[in-house]
Amino acid sequence: MQLRTSRLCLDCEEVHDAQQCPICASETFAYLTRWVPVPERRARPRPVDAPNETATAYREMLHPEPMTPWRTIRRGAFGLALFGVAGWLWRRNAGRPGDTKPTSADSPRGETT
Repeated sequence: MQLRTSRLCLDCEEVHDAQQCPICASETFAYLTRWVPVPERRARPRPVDAPNETATAYREMLHPEPMTPWRTIRRGAFGLALFGVAGWLWRRNAGRPGDTKPTSADSPRGETT
């Protein structure tokens, strides 16, 4: 039996490698590797790769860069400038000279205002 797959039944203390204990049919167990370390099977350990983009993104989400006062001020100034430009465009498009107001001839019932 391999140490990696051996299990200790927590009810009758039998060592086995099945899903259920062969003695008491209990499914309550703990792997022996919890207490006994298993040596590495490979002749040489795996090479450590450079961190990939996904791991870096998760690391940045878990430990974000602290908000400095200047960063907050810059974001606020950008937001105000964005709203200012949007308001200017809104007013500019609302007062176009090509827009005409409906006249009394255009009203559906022929009423005069």
